[in-house]
Amino acid sequence: MSNITGGCHCGAIRYQVEGELIVHALCHCTDCRRHAGAPVVGWTMYAEDAVKVTKGQPKVYESSEHGRRQFCANCGTGLFYTNANFLPGVIDIQSATYDDPNAVPATVHIQTAERLHWIESAHELPTFERYPPQA
Repeated sequence: MSNITGGCHCGAIRYQVEGELIVHALCHCTDCRRHAGAPVVGWTMYAEDAVKVTKGQPKVYESSEHGRRQFCANCGTGLFYTNANFLPGVIDIQSATYDDPNAVPATVHIQTAERLHWIESAHELPTFERYPPQA
């Protein structure tokens, strides 16, 4: 049983999760990438009743016929995804919005048919603890 807390960048929306994790997936689909502005998006899946918004009210965006994305209307942070047709009774949480994003490690990659080709070798790129040295 998890006890996870999190929220948006500006703090206007806070949530709490009390329930069993179904899966933590790194999604590579075009829809997630465009909505998040990131090459991959981490999603933790729980039963809908395990997630309670404790502060604020997320705005709902109908991102597809059945998909609903919830985000902070103030700062734009993406928070939740539901699809009552495809995943009834389930909610996905953007795992990077956890207060402790290291608390629940990712377990699978999904939608890899849409993965950006360069992400496959991203682990080979040079790394810097902060910014690279200026030339």
